Amino acid sequence: MHEHGVQLRWSDPDSLGHVNHARALSLLEDARLAMAERGFGARPNVILARLEVDYLRQLHYRAGERLTVRSWIPRLGTKAFTVRQELVQDGEVAIRADVVMVGFDYAANSTRALTDEERAHWSRYAEPAG
Repeated sequence: MHEHGVQLRWSDPDSLGHVNHARALSLLEDARLAMAERGFGARPNVILARLEVDYLRQLHYRAGERLTVRSWIPRLGTKAFTVRQELVQDGEVAIRADVVMVGFDYAANSTRALTDEERAHWSRYAEPAG
């Protein structure tokens, strides 16, 4: 499992004091990029293909508070893999997302099979069997 600390900004909440849903997705993206950068630097050769999100509770802005995004890989295929993510505040999961990422060839503008190096990198975060 990968854990990544994220910082809310003053501009993230709406007038009711809870974090805008679109901003919350950016926090999840920050964590995915941190996972990728550990193996591939600033430009991983994967792109987002599908995003499914459950908003389980309100996410509140509190100045200076750091939240945690937990991420792991429940499925690793030939061309694609799924990243499951949980954004945690006050010890409770506020947002849960399943994100399908695919290998991408930017020159050909098409999907491609994951390389052995990519499979090895992402398998480090694989969900344990059972």
